[in-house]
Amino acid sequence: MPILKSLGVGDPKVPRAGTLPLRSSRNPFEDSPALEEEAGQSGTLPNGTSCGRRATLEKLAGLAHFRLGWTAGRRAGSPGDGQGRSFLARVLAPGTRRSSADFGLLTRLQGFRTHGDEEPAGEAARRLAFLRLGRGPKPRRASLAERVVPAGEAAPEPPPKVQEPPKVKEPLSVLEILGLIQKRELARADEHILELEAEAPAEAEAGAGRRARDVALLYEALQRELWALVREALAAPGPGAGAVAQLGRVLQQEEAADARRGPGAARKLRARWVEAVARAARERLEEAAAPGARGALAGQLEALRARLLEDVGAVRGRLAPAYPAGLRAGAVYLRGYHEALAEWLGAAARRRLPLADRYALLHWHHQVYPREILGLVDLVALENGELGPLLSAGTLRGLEDECVTDVKAQTRAALLRVLQEDEEHWGSMDYRPSNLAQDVCELLEEHTERAPHISQEFVERMAHCCLGGLAEFLQSFQQRVERFHENPGTRELPSETYISRTISLVNCGPPLRSLAERLARVGPPESEPAREASAIALDRVTRLCHRVLAELLFQELQPHFDKLMRRKWLSSSEALDGIVGTLGAQALALRRMQDEPYQVLVAELHRRALVEYVRPLLRGRLRCRSARTRSRVAGRLREDAAQLQRLFRRLESQASWLDQVVPHLAEILQLEDTPSIQVEVGVLVRDYPDIRRKHVAALLDIRGLRNTAARQEILAVARDLELSEGGTLSPPRDRAFFSDIPVPRSSFCLGLPLFLGRLPVSRLARPSLACLPLRPRPPSSLRARAQR
Repeated sequence: MPILKSLGVGDPKVPRAGTLPLRSSRNPFEDSPALEEEAGQSGTLPNGTSCGRRATLEKLAGLAHFRLGWTAGRRAGSPGDGQGRSFLARVLAPGTRRSSADFGLLTRLQGFRTHGDEEPAGEAARRLAFLRLGRGPKPRRASLAERVVPAGEAAPEPPPKVQEPPKVKEPLSVLEILGLIQKRELARADEHILELEAEAPAEAEAGAGRRARDVALLYEALQRELWALVREALAAPGPGAGAVAQLGRVLQQEEAADARRGPGAARKLRARWVEAVARAARERLEEAAAPGARGALAGQLEALRARLLEDVGAVRGRLAPAYPAGLRAGAVYLRGYHEALAEWLGAAARRRLPLADRYALLHWHHQVYPREILGLVDLVALENGELGPLLSAGTLRGLEDECVTDVKAQTRAALLRVLQEDEEHWGSMDYRPSNLAQDVCELLEEHTERAPHISQEFVERMAHCCLGGLAEFLQSFQQRVERFHENPGTRELPSETYISRTISLVNCGPPLRSLAERLARVGPPESEPAREASAIALDRVTRLCHRVLAELLFQELQPHFDKLMRRKWLSSSEALDGIVGTLGAQALALRRMQDEPYQVLVAELHRRALVEYVRPLLRGRLRCRSARTRSRVAGRLREDAAQLQRLFRRLESQASWLDQVVPHLAEILQLEDTPSIQVEVGVLVRDYPDIRRKHVAALLDIRGLRNTAARQEILAVARDLELSEGGTLSPPRDRAFFSDIPVPRSSFCLGLPLFLGRLPVSRLARPSLACLPLRPRPPSSLRARAQR
C-alpha cells in the first residue's frame, strides 16, 4: 500500500499516469445505472485502514461491485479475467469499446478529483525520485575511440529490426463518435455507428438495450447535422465540396446497411434526405418571396425567379458534382424545388387576385419558369421523365376564365367611356384632333399583347373576347356618327370645322379595321361574325362621311357644271377652270384623311365629277347640226377630258378606268361612217357595261344621225352586247357610271315631211328638227287649258 500511495493510485488528487483528462461536463449519454450511487460516501477499506488518504475508487464513486469483483478475481487467482476484472482493466484494455456509462463514470471521477486539495510538492518530488530509481542508472555513452572501427576489421552488422505487431484498432466510445459528428466528420462517424450497431445484438440483454439507445441517439445527432448541411449547402458560399461528399458517402453507407437490415429495420436515410432537400427548398423560396418585403405578386415572382436561378446554379456548379453519381442529386434537388414552387403558386392562385396579378402568374407559369429555370437543367436526367405541372389544368383554366371575364367587363366600360368623352367634342366650335381610335386600340392591345406570353389557347380566347367588345363598340360608334350628321345643329357649324370633324371620324376607320382583322386572324373560327359586324359598321361610317363630304363639295361645284354643254362652253374654258380650281383647293383639306379612305373618296369624286360632266351632254343641251359642229364638240370634249385626267392624277386617284369615257363619247360624235361608229360603240359597251341602248340613242340624237337603218345597225351592237353572257350583270357600285345618269326619253326620227300642228312642212326639213321626241298627244281638255 505505501508503494501504491507513492504512485498516487490511492490518492484522489493525483491523476493516473497515461490517462487523458476528461471534461467534467455531464455526458448526454450518461444514464447508466453504474452512476446511481453518490460519489462522496465515506467508510473504511476491507483491511481496516481509513479511506481519508488511501481510498481510491470506492471513495470516489462507491464502486462496490468493482471492489467485490476485483477481490473475487484475486481470490480466484486471475484478477483480470471474466466478469470480475477491474474497472481500469475493462475500460483501458485494447480492443474494448467504452460505452456512454463508462465515460460518464470517468467524467464524474475527473470531476471529484478536480475538487480535491492541491498535492504537496514533497509528495510529487518523492514519487518522481522513485520512478527514476526504477528506471536504473543513466547509460554511459560510448567514447569516440570505441565508435571508430579499427582498420582491417569489418564493421559490425546492424541488429535485425524486430517487426512490431500490428496495432489493434481501438473502437471509439459513444462520446468520441459524437465528437466526430459535431466536427462534421460524418462519414467516419457513420462507420463507427454502424460498428456499434453491429455489436449491440452480441451483448447481454441489459447491455444491448443501452447500446441500442446509444445508437438511436447517435443517429438523431447524425441526421441533425446531415439536414443542417443540406440547408447550409444551398446558401453561398456554403460548406465545401468535401462536406457534401461526406453526406453522399453517409447516404451510400446507410443504403448498403439497409439492405443488410431488412425492410422492417431499414432506416431509409436516402428518403429522408429527399424530404430534407424539399424542406430546404421550400424554406428558401418562402424566405425569398416574403409578402412583407416584396409587395405585389409580380415582385414576389421576380424574387422567386432570382432565388431559383441562384440555387439551381449552386446545385449545378457545386452540389451535384460533389454527390456520388448514383444518388442523382441534381434530379432530387430539381424535384424538391419544383414541388415547393408548385405548392407556393397553388396557394397564390387560390387567393382573389387582381387582373394584373393573374396575368403575371400565368405568364410566369407558362413562359418564365420553363424558359429561364428549366432551360438551365437537363430534364433527360430526371428519373421519371418530365416534371409534373406546377398548376393543375383546372386551376389554369379557372385563372384564364377569370381573366377573360374581367377583360370583357373592363374593356366594355372603358370603351363606352372613351366614346362618350370624344362625342362631347364633336359639336364644339373649336376643332380638337380626335384620339378615339388610338385610345381604343391601346385599351384592347393591352390585353392582346399579354396573351401570347401565356399560351396559344389563351391568345385565341382573348382575341375572341376583345373582338366581340370591339364589334359592340363600333356599332355604338356608327349610331352616334349617324346621329351627329342628322342633327340639324350640326349644319350650323362652320364649314371648315364640320369638314375637319367628319375627316377625323373617317380616320378612325383604318386602325380599328386593322385591329379587327388582326384579332379575327388569330382568334378561333367563331370570331368571324364579330369581324363581319365590325367591318359593316366601319363601312357605313365611311360611306356616310364620304357622302357628306362629296355633297358639300359638289354643292360648291354645281354652278360650274351648269355652264357646261352650252354655246359659251365651246369657246370658253371658264366652267372647267372653275371645276378644276375648286377641286384642287378642297383637296388640300381632304389630304388630312388617311390613305385608305382618301383613295376611296378621291375615286368617288373622280367618278362623280365625270358623271356630272357627261350628264348635260346626254340630256341634250347641245345638238350638232353639221360635221363642223360635231368636230368642235368632240375636240372640246377631248381637251376637258385631258384636263380632268391631269387634275385627278395630281390628286392621286386610282380610278384610271374613268379616263377613257369622255374620249369614247367624242369619237362616237365625230365619226362619220357607220361601221366605225359600231366599233366605237362596242368598245364603249365593253368598258362600261352599265350603258344602255337609250344612252347610245341619245348620243346618236346629239350627233344628228337621221338615217333609220344606220341607227338600227348601231343600236343592234349595243343590244347584242347587252344580251350577251354577263352583259346583264350590274357592275359593282364603285364601277358604275352610266347607271347614275338619267336615261333620256326615246326619240322618233321622221323620215317623211309631215304637218305637225301649225308647223309647215318646210320647217320640218331642217336638220335640227329631224328627230323629235315621241310624246303622247295630250287630251283636248288639257290642250285647251294650256292654250288659255
